[in-house]
Amino acid sequence: MPDPIVRFLEQRLDSYLDDLRTLVSIDSGSLDKAGVDAVNDWLEERLASLGFTVERHAQTDFGDDLLATLRGNGEGRVLLLGHMDTVFPTGTAVQRPMSIQGDKVLGPGVCDMKSGLLSGLYATQALRYVGFDAFETIAYLCVSDEESGQRHSIPLIRAESRRADLVLTLEAARENGDIVAGRKALRWHTVEAFGHAAHAGVEPERGHSAILAMAHHIVELDTLNGLRPGATITTGYVEGGSLPSIVPEYAKIRVDLRALTDEDMQALEDAMHEQLRKTTVPGVTIKVTLEKGSVCPAMPRTAAVAELEKVAKRAAHELGFQIKGAVTGGASDANYAAAEGIPVLDGLGPVGGLDHGPGEYIELSSIVPRTALLAKLIIAILQRRRER
Repeated sequence: MPDPIVRFLEQRLDSYLDDLRTLVSIDSGSLDKAGVDAVNDWLEERLASLGFTVERHAQTDFGDDLLATLRGNGEGRVLLLGHMDTVFPTGTAVQRPMSIQGDKVLGPGVCDMKSGLLSGLYATQALRYVGFDAFETIAYLCVSDEESGQRHSIPLIRAESRRADLVLTLEAARENGDIVAGRKALRWHTVEAFGHAAHAGVEPERGHSAILAMAHHIVELDTLNGLRPGATITTGYVEGGSLPSIVPEYAKIRVDLRALTDEDMQALEDAMHEQLRKTTVPGVTIKVTLEKGSVCPAMPRTAAVAELEKVAKRAAHELGFQIKGAVTGGASDANYAAAEGIPVLDGLGPVGGLDHGPGEYIELSSIVPRTALLAKLIIAILQRRRER
């Protein structure tokens, strides 16, 4: 006999796709407040119809943040976490409307992460359908600035995570089907070099090349990769100089640091600063600035997370497929929840990939099983709590 949750979701797959088409047709780049709020409006109406109490956290420059709470008749507080914003400029939805090509559903934001938002809604519907209410609360937090470097929602994410017993993040599963059990810490730094300009032909000896000094540092910073297991440092942006005939007095780079733990991040950052304090070209000084909004803590694969992963694997097995928990270098809102000491699993949306590009997709065949996994994971985790 088919699983009732699977049967319920199979019967509503067309509705899911209609809803996904509606959301994908709304441009909701991080700075498009009107577009993000249009997604908010749609979500608010749908969540209220499911019995959630909905709060809007108003923002001036960004779309509002949405917090909805469903109360049950048991114990255990689950937080579903996602974001409404995308990386795409206004007009992209018209240029590339959602389409289905074989087993791929394509469109701007379809993977990152409008399908995940719907998975949270439909999983909750499935729980209501089977009469499961053995929870204290299921909260659904959807923020508007995950793709932005100007984060306002971090205090809200942290506060709501502290109120939860576990956090399930609705980002898409990896392309190979893995869920996410760990994410690296992240920091960005701007490094500036200040030298002295001179005529490159007449008196180059009177100049102090900022570019040359920075070039030496870039090469040495690259040797810090692997300083700790999984630690990486990448110079992803370079600028400097003005004309070929001038010894350059200024250069700038932007550096990306990632590490598996906050402790490893600190060691990597300390090593970076040690290198940048060295004089590579006399007369050139270096200034290092930690970029505002770039600091993201690690989401470590703790023992509690490993236990959640085991529960997820068993739930997937019951549904007829296998999953693994991956540790990835990409950061998400899950990192901030994990920083509060709350066990977090991520990648619980449909299987997808090629985020932020024209080929962004989810697998059509993954929508029902992955949404069923989310629903059954909630049930299994809360049942385990009651048995302890």
